[in-house]
Amino acid sequence: MFASAPAGSLHLSHPAFGARRPRLARCRSSLSSSGAAPPPANANHLIQTLCASGRLSRAAALLQGLPAPTQRTYESLLQAAARAGDAALAAAVHRRLEADPVFRSDPFLSTRLIDAYAALGALPAARQVFDEAPDKNIFVWNALLKALALADHGDEALARLADMGRLGVPVDSYSYTLGLKACIAASASHAPASARVREVHAHAIRRGYALHMHVATTLIDCYAKLGIVGYAENVFAAMPERNVVSWSAMIACYAKNERPADAIELFKDMLASDADLVPNSITIVSVLNACAGVNALGHGKLLHAYILRRGFDSLVSVLNALMAMYMRCGCLEVGRHIFNWIGRRRDVVSWNSLISGYGMHGFGREAIQVFEKMVQVGLSPSIITFISVLGACSHAGLVDEGKKLFESMTDYSVKPRAEHYACMVDLLGRAGQLDEAVELIQSMHIEPSPQVWGALLGACRIHGHVEYAEMACSRLFDLEPRNAGNYVLLADIYSRAKLQDQVAVLKELLEEHGLEKVPGCSWMEVNKKIYSFTSVDNKNPPVEQLQALIGEFVAQMKNEGYVPDTEIVMYDIEEEEKERILLGHSEKLAVAFGLINTHSGEVIRITKNLRLCEDCHSVTKFISRFTEREIVVKDVNRFHHFRDGICSCGDYW
Repeated sequence: MFASAPAGSLHLSHPAFGARRPRLARCRSSLSSSGAAPPPANANHLIQTLCASGRLSRAAALLQGLPAPTQRTYESLLQAAARAGDAALAAAVHRRLEADPVFRSDPFLSTRLIDAYAALGALPAARQVFDEAPDKNIFVWNALLKALALADHGDEALARLADMGRLGVPVDSYSYTLGLKACIAASASHAPASARVREVHAHAIRRGYALHMHVATTLIDCYAKLGIVGYAENVFAAMPERNVVSWSAMIACYAKNERPADAIELFKDMLASDADLVPNSITIVSVLNACAGVNALGHGKLLHAYILRRGFDSLVSVLNALMAMYMRCGCLEVGRHIFNWIGRRRDVVSWNSLISGYGMHGFGREAIQVFEKMVQVGLSPSIITFISVLGACSHAGLVDEGKKLFESMTDYSVKPRAEHYACMVDLLGRAGQLDEAVELIQSMHIEPSPQVWGALLGACRIHGHVEYAEMACSRLFDLEPRNAGNYVLLADIYSRAKLQDQVAVLKELLEEHGLEKVPGCSWMEVNKKIYSFTSVDNKNPPVEQLQALIGEFVAQMKNEGYVPDTEIVMYDIEEEEKERILLGHSEKLAVAFGLINTHSGEVIRITKNLRLCEDCHSVTKFISRFTEREIVVKDVNRFHHFRDGICSCGDYW
């Protein structure tokens, strides 16, 4: 069809064609002189598009020939470099910025450059950008504070925050938020961090920022990490308005600080406070952890239904927490079902949760099998993985298997930490291999932590080894001078060894230092309501009625040869009074309450904050046989499934 066109039409003059020829000639002349193709007219937009799609090498190449990059182009390149972990690209953009007369003094791009270097872990480069920035506005200062806090250089971040005040730089809510995070990063010990947080809190109050939503929420999070729940409650109560992040922070504060029942109640308050306030995944995970903390299976099931209705089951983090909740409430099979349902979306947290679940229930070999399967599918074990599987070996008495796993850690590029040594000391100590446990501590390449010495002390309590107990406490009293539990455990060991003089000395030390033993506390859920029991103050049920019921069981047990283990009562009182104290142990009260308020055939589920004592263990075994009820108790170490007079732990806990 083109051949049929009239010949004369080829010679018609068209202005469009005529106008392009000189331009083409100029381009060719330019190409011949420079040897490189010029950037396209829309090069800035093209670079931004390439950055968004991750094609960074092409974007970097275009930048080299671009005569006038825009601010947005620089920003796109720096953000893309941070996302991709491309330090070379960030440095190249930095060099180009330094040579750019238009933007080299731009505080916005200085901020973005500091952010990029912080994300890449290049703190010296971030400092250099800050030091050389001619215009240090509040955003540049905040970017440096963020970089220092992220790098765990808290002391320097706080010093810079002080510099802002000294130089008259006006701080904002973001400055306080970053300063508070730096307080937590600044010190591993509790006292300095606590003092710093309160100092920044006071400064924020004076400047009128303390009730700003972001600042207040960060304060709640900081006090939660420090375990100062009362301060967090005060901040939360004073907030004039709250968003889902504020509520979630307070819920998490309760969940992390052994007040899970309060976390669940606060979640209910959150839902009732505002119909438009929708929990996010962080809220859901915190509440699931709280449900697990008090064995609140009923609440957990309601939350499971809420997760399905709201579509949170698309998030692996939520499913991991849901799986852990069921396992920590004693429903191992349901947890395994959720693990299977997650399928190919499983991450290392999913596997760790399953390993930990089996370990808590005493299924050590199954936990090892899951560990081996995890390795087979190509996932590398993490620090937490080894803590979980070593703990599983300890609960099941699998000493040889635990040793092999501990020795294999370096094969997976995991360097043993204090937590792993604590697991090994616990494993060896429970098995009665105390000499080997002490040798392991003495061979540690790091300083033994309180957890390590605490594991040894716990083993000495089981096996009645006075000498090693004194060795452990000589260190623990220095490392944890305010932990009354160490004094109580050593006194218990002395008492069982009939060393009453030493018991008296420890009691005097407790009084002298004003230390009080953490009271035993047990929780159980009945009809979606959570009840708590302590031997000190029981406000929920009539205590006398519960003690009377337990007394009836104890009387029956005595007819069968049972002798109450009164040695754990260290008061110098009559034997009969010691037995009365034993009747008031929180776990016994919870069992009695469950028998009265639950239906026949219903599983009684209890959580205890301390290790289950020998006397409670014996009484619960008897009650499970006498009443033909299944009783599930989760203590601080593991699960105990009592059925027909037998405990799943095999009396090894």
